[in-house]
Amino acid sequence: MTVTIVGSQLGDEGKGGVVDLYGDAADVIARYQGGDNAGHTVVEDGTKYKLSLVPSGAVRGKVGVLGNGCVVNPKTLFDEIDTLREQGLDPDVRVARRAHTILPYHRVLDNIEEDVKSDTDIKVGTTGRGIGPTYEDKAGRRGIRIGDLLDPDVLRKRLEYVVPQKRALIEDVYNVSLADVDDVIEGVDVQNAFDVSALYEQYRRFGERLDEENMTVAAGEFLAETIEDGGEVMFEGAQGTSIDIDHGNYPYVTSSNPTAGGAAVGTGLGPTTVGQGEVIGIVKAYLSRVGSGPLPTELGDVDEQIEGTGEGEEYELATYIREEGGEFGTVTGRPRRVGWLDMPMLRHAARANGFTGLAVNHIDVLAGLDEVKVGHTYTVDGEEIDTIPATTERWERCEPNLKTFEGWEDVDWGDVAREGYEAVPENAKTYLEYLSEELDTPVYAIGVGPGRDETVVRENPFEN
Repeated sequence: MTVTIVGSQLGDEGKGGVVDLYGDAADVIARYQGGDNAGHTVVEDGTKYKLSLVPSGAVRGKVGVLGNGCVVNPKTLFDEIDTLREQGLDPDVRVARRAHTILPYHRVLDNIEEDVKSDTDIKVGTTGRGIGPTYEDKAGRRGIRIGDLLDPDVLRKRLEYVVPQKRALIEDVYNVSLADVDDVIEGVDVQNAFDVSALYEQYRRFGERLDEENMTVAAGEFLAETIEDGGEVMFEGAQGTSIDIDHGNYPYVTSSNPTAGGAAVGTGLGPTTVGQGEVIGIVKAYLSRVGSGPLPTELGDVDEQIEGTGEGEEYELATYIREEGGEFGTVTGRPRRVGWLDMPMLRHAARANGFTGLAVNHIDVLAGLDEVKVGHTYTVDGEEIDTIPATTERWERCEPNLKTFEGWEDVDWGDVAREGYEAVPENAKTYLEYLSEELDTPVYAIGVGPGRDETVVRENPFEN
């Protein structure tokens, strides 16, 4: 069977930990979209593994697949694999030959484009990893795929076609001289980023390593054969539903489809294969995000937190939640914006993904507060609505209608994880039951800490 793990909010919900939790029953764990902008943290025996590209199941020794829907920076991939090996792991990672390759010029363009947008209201807040420009090239049919790295003649031909276009885009459209671009992009030699020969040599070597380590696959065939042989497959989404390029708050979105439908498109398996399995929505007990866009239940101002200039109850609450929850980007280290749980956002996610179960993380972070609030519905233009509007401009005008819950005490959450659901504080149970009832979906797991053993497991989707 298959189990799909999907972020129900804006990313950072704790998907990596849930993949690790349930991943022991899987034979293969496949990423179906995104790139190394997707930070997942897995904790095992006190050791923290920060993964941005390698599927989270690597910590459990599972085969990891980067599907055709992913965009892959080979340098990041090999650096991450080498680091995991230094930590004592032996990751087995396969990469779809149909996946597209992030090249240095994508990262340069990403940073220049974001800088151009910085004085406008359409700045997205990208990680600068070249994800968006790579997906643009994929859609524009000028991308370089992982399979192309294995054939030097094809690689050279592709580079000779696309590199002059990228140079012209920077110099003639953005009016930026490469000679004036500072080498300040980590891991990128900006001057060689537009040199066909330098790129050819670097990426030919990446192709050789991929080939030598037998890492490339036809993802759909590989996964189908696993299932046909009785294997269990888990699909791991990156980011979250509300930054899906089709179903999120456009243009403040990622460049791919984190929603469950992306699992079929991004791996080469049919929608009936994905749909016959379980789809687990990962929910953070409050809300967070990195970057721009509407956030109706936002508490305080993240810039005031950075500058230390904020004041008042909302600022104090935001600072407390951010620090207790470690709300700083895994990849970028940037402080995240935080807010109360947003039910219209979750109702939208439940419909778009067809959740069969929920995993709710970080209820421990909210412990000790006198009261906990939830954005139950919105009011916009005099109308009460219970899901997010289709246009971002209307979403920005939404005011949350808050529902208040009594807070729950801070307890020994390790004991709660060992003793099970009955040990969860009663007020926290009320909060969880409200969430389950509103989404008409059972809660399968409750995260009460970052470690593998700090989760209350009520259902294992591989056993249903």
